[in-house]
Amino acid sequence: MPHPRIPDGAALVLTHGQRTALEAFYGALGRRDVNLLDGATTPDWEDIPLAPGQGPGPEGAKPVFRMLLTAFPDLVVEIVDVLAERDRAAVRARVSATHAGPLFGVPASGRRVAFVLHEFHDFEGDRLRRTWHLEDLFGLFSQAGAFPALPGRQA
Repeated sequence: MPHPRIPDGAALVLTHGQRTALEAFYGALGRRDVNLLDGATTPDWEDIPLAPGQGPGPEGAKPVFRMLLTAFPDLVVEIVDVLAERDRAAVRARVSATHAGPLFGVPASGRRVAFVLHEFHDFEGDRLRRTWHLEDLFGLFSQAGAFPALPGRQA
């Protein structure tokens, strides 16, 4: 599986180490290797907000990443944009996959889904210290059939 790549324009602002950290962070999903989080984040990395039941730091995020990889075994992450300044980076990415396993209590639907991520990262040196994230979970769960269709529309 290809490693998610940072667009070339972002290289003008990010250090080589910061770019490597972002690629490893998204690669934890894209390459199906949650241990990439260890090199991408500081040991006290903050993930804001935490998923239900998620513990702190990279060790707390690994079970969530594993759950995503179980729910979406063919998951692909495409980094669309990176805006960076000093020790911060904003990332817009697209995720596509087949919903093949349970996700937060929603049983596998077998449907293809696609959703976007908007994430904001703070760096400490060349590693991620803090991440604020927003995923289009409404779109994801709607595509997976977890919500009833609008009147006159198919689920």
